[in-house]
Amino acid sequence: MLKKVRVTVSVVLFALITLYFLDFAGFLPENFSVLADIQFIPALLALNIVVLIALVVLTLIFGRVYCSSICPMGIYQDIVAWFSKKARKKKRYTYSKAKTILRWSVLGATLIAFLSGFTFLLGMLDPYGAYGRFVTHLFRPAYLAGNNLLETIFTSFNNYSLYKVGIYSLGLFSMIMALVTLLVIGFLAWKNGRTYCNTICPVGTTLGFLSRFSLFKIQFADEKCNMCGLCSMKCKASCIDSKNKIVDYSRCVTCFNCIEACKRSAMRYAPVFTRSKESKPADESKRRFLLATLVTSLAAGKLIAQTVTQPSLSKRELKRQTPIAPPGALSFDHFREKCISCHLCVSKCPSHVIKPAFLEYGPGGMMQPKLYFDHGFCNYDCTVCCDICPTDALVKLTGEEKHHTQMGRVNFIIENCIVYYDETNCGACSEHCPTQAVYMVPYKGSLTIPETNPNICVGCGGCEYVCPAIPYKAIYVEGLTAHNTIEIKQEKVEEVTIDEFGF
Repeated sequence: MLKKVRVTVSVVLFALITLYFLDFAGFLPENFSVLADIQFIPALLALNIVVLIALVVLTLIFGRVYCSSICPMGIYQDIVAWFSKKARKKKRYTYSKAKTILRWSVLGATLIAFLSGFTFLLGMLDPYGAYGRFVTHLFRPAYLAGNNLLETIFTSFNNYSLYKVGIYSLGLFSMIMALVTLLVIGFLAWKNGRTYCNTICPVGTTLGFLSRFSLFKIQFADEKCNMCGLCSMKCKASCIDSKNKIVDYSRCVTCFNCIEACKRSAMRYAPVFTRSKESKPADESKRRFLLATLVTSLAAGKLIAQTVTQPSLSKRELKRQTPIAPPGALSFDHFREKCISCHLCVSKCPSHVIKPAFLEYGPGGMMQPKLYFDHGFCNYDCTVCCDICPTDALVKLTGEEKHHTQMGRVNFIIENCIVYYDETNCGACSEHCPTQAVYMVPYKGSLTIPETNPNICVGCGGCEYVCPAIPYKAIYVEGLTAHNTIEIKQEKVEEVTIDEFGF
């Protein structure tokens, strides 16, 4: 019964999280963003105290149920392991000793890298962020292609309920990293179940430590157990030593496979009021050494983080020197510290203007989102990316706040403008500027040419997107390392009093 409940909850949450990433038509309501908010690392970075307390309490009471039912990466591994079992009917897991040094070393390295400003490592290892990249770069294109195929079929029968959507490349590096992560974690799950959770994942290590003190635990009923070993064979966490009747609770993900497999009801999930028998704890002197080293390294990492300097703005060139961080990023420092590259904003952006960066933010910001204007521009009234960001890397903005947020500044290169070299009318950039940071002034005869006021530019990229100049745009947006708040003067409309008929 316990396993059926866990599987049902896991499948429902996994399906909803996956669909939330895939949903391009806004089928799911906005409050489904809670599916991202309840993930551990996003809640930690967003300082969502309510969610963090809830997850810690949940772990202290029931064990690692987050890993077994809430984390999409954990459920993905279970699905792969299930197919592996179907392919190999006689597949058996075996007990293995905990790789304690490796687990804590990875966690320590992740913390040090994060505090040193190298967020890339945390983004790579965070299970929610990694799964988000799977869906965005690998599953979503297939999903959109399926939608377009159905649209073609439906349209042939005069059914216009579906519409075609564009499928764009979001970056070769991010796609390769997503594919490599998918295959590596999938291979580990195929061979040995929850290997990633119990050796690499920083969330698994953290919650594993807490689960040692959980109230409810998997336990042996000594009077019923004949040490047949079925529980060990079914344990995908490899944490049950049936010969010595020991369960390593730091690795147990409460999947309940052992309880279902036991034919003598010798395994139970019940409260523990006395110290239970489990794997031998690590040597205390080693643990103190590791903790002391970790604390010292964190302090050094914090000092290093304070010495990181902002990249300077370059001179006006055609090639963009500073990337454009999405609205709500506040600054590169804030964005790099909070973003785990889950790419939910990439997937949900209705204008398709957010894509992963490569080295534009530096090595520590690889795969973090940036704006680009090849396929659209940032809608002046849109705040979707801010609304759905689970880590507060993009803080929530109202529509009015978005209107006064400057993400970048417009640059005009007259030599590339078709008004200059073709001596023909254009003005597309001015027509698409929501703040009139780009406006037309007299040029030659009846011609007008763009002129810019970067001080009131919000960096939406409307001018850059519509500029028809080839091969290089005549107008583009240069990013800012820190977003500004700008004031836009609105022309006052004089009230006109109409007497009688007004004519």
